[in-house]
Amino acid sequence: MTKVRKLNQDFAVINPDKEVNIENVDSGLYERLNSQYNHFRGHELVSAYDFTEDWASWEQHPEGDEIVVLLAGQVTFVLELSDHLDEVTLSEIGSYVVVPKGVWHTAKIQDFARVMFITPGENTQHRVI
Repeated sequence: MTKVRKLNQDFAVINPDKEVNIENVDSGLYERLNSQYNHFRGHELVSAYDFTEDWASWEQHPEGDEIVVLLAGQVTFVLELSDHLDEVTLSEIGSYVVVPKGVWHTAKIQDFARVMFITPGENTQHRVI
């Protein structure tokens, strides 16, 4: 039987064969993602998060582009390009941005935002702002 799921409670992992595994969002999630999915080689993570504050770090995904979709609220993504910072504001539900492979990015939140990510997680890197 097909089950209705909520993306903020169950993330979807798309494996290299394009099959989907469901992972419960809990304190052991990211440890399981690394151990059970070969450090995320060839996998994508479909996830959603609620934000009420600006991100405290930058991140980048060296193995592929990331799709970021606004589900509620408003968010501005800041992308660190080779010669300047580019800001992209998502304010309409369903609007999205593609963060190119290897581009450092962070987010500024205008009160509240619910955002869905389709992320190539292998070798994701973070740095403090």
